[in-house]
Amino acid sequence: MTHALFSPFTIAGISHHTASVADMEKVRFPDEEAFLTRAGEWFKGAILLQTCNRIEVMVNGNEDLLGRFLESEGRAGWQIWKDAEALSHLLDLAAGLDSMVIGEDQILGQLRDALTLSESVSVADPLITLCINKAIHAGSEVRRITGINRGAVSIGSAAVLLAEEQLGSLAGRHILVLGSGEMGVLVTQALAEKQLSAIYVANRTFDRAQRLARKVSGTAVPISDLYRFMTLSDVVICCTAAPHPVIRAEEVMEALKGRSWPLDNSVRPLLIVDIAQPRDVEESVRSIPGVCLFTIDDLRKVNDNTAQFRREAAEKAQIFLDQEITRFIRLFNRKAADELLATLHSWAEQIRIRERDKALSRLSGCDDRLRDVTDDLTRVLTRKLLTDVTLTIRSCAERGDMQVAEDLVGAITRGETLCSRTQD
Repeated sequence: MTHALFSPFTIAGISHHTASVADMEKVRFPDEEAFLTRAGEWFKGAILLQTCNRIEVMVNGNEDLLGRFLESEGRAGWQIWKDAEALSHLLDLAAGLDSMVIGEDQILGQLRDALTLSESVSVADPLITLCINKAIHAGSEVRRITGINRGAVSIGSAAVLLAEEQLGSLAGRHILVLGSGEMGVLVTQALAEKQLSAIYVANRTFDRAQRLARKVSGTAVPISDLYRFMTLSDVVICCTAAPHPVIRAEEVMEALKGRSWPLDNSVRPLLIVDIAQPRDVEESVRSIPGVCLFTIDDLRKVNDNTAQFRREAAEKAQIFLDQEITRFIRLFNRKAADELLATLHSWAEQIRIRERDKALSRLSGCDDRLRDVTDDLTRVLTRKLLTDVTLTIRSCAERGDMQVAEDLVGAITRGETLCSRTQD
């Protein structure tokens, strides 16, 4: 089976493998809907996947066009995967093989959310939709077959492990979580097992902070009281979806004034773990005495006791995906042929209706039953006449032979011959 695709599919990506948090911030798209709307003017279909450690743009289009589009967006430095290589990368992505934490489950939900957003902006064409749904299905199967996600930690729980490593233990500590979205839920779930003295949850929307705090017997904090509770906390974990920093150096220095040890001028240390993307904490906070700031880049160093197991599971997963890519390409090519077949069947339907109406006009006193019989007869004849050529085009599609399929449709619909291109 050849790995040629019947229609171009391209992915441009930047991830934790080659870029720092700061590098990814430079190419991040703050308004995802607006970006997808612009992409819809260039491509038949497009998906934007933005997570805390990757940005991926997937399009129904070729490499050159995607490169020009990203250039027009003022973005550079992307790694490019095209055609079968792009489909394979998408499978690895959904399986968690390309994640910072191998086998993590969060990527599946992120892919679903990315597809939902594209659908809402009307840029999720049938081919893009097929790709995402197939990848999600394959990713779920990988986890079921290999157990690669067993014991895997999310970025949220990795942040908690990092804090625990730095402090030795979180027992009896006061922790402030800034953000109550999906990442905030993961963080608080991991914290709930640590025998803390208190969990504070702050969020721009106080109702959401209250709902999350109730789940872990924590305390909801109005965003206006953020720095007061920072003074009370040993660790602050930041994970909002804000497009700009929400923790600023000037306010942190003010909060630290209330953290001095009794009878001592030194400041009680404050640990801040920023796993937001873009970052929640101004970089200058790192230079404040008494503050230890960690970002996603530091999570790569978190010791993971299940790493060996997941490496072995990853090898099994890769064997499964190597087999799955062949089926994926076949499905992709069959779906890609639908547009060409639609052109053929639309042409045939126009002829059928025209000739049916001519025949009916020659019959005097034609009743409804005769009209129905004539309509059914012409419909069946048209379908049967197109059966063989439809199967041939699908066969060409599965082989990735788009030129032969297009020539065949052209020969039927425009009276062209298969050799006309050579004669020209």
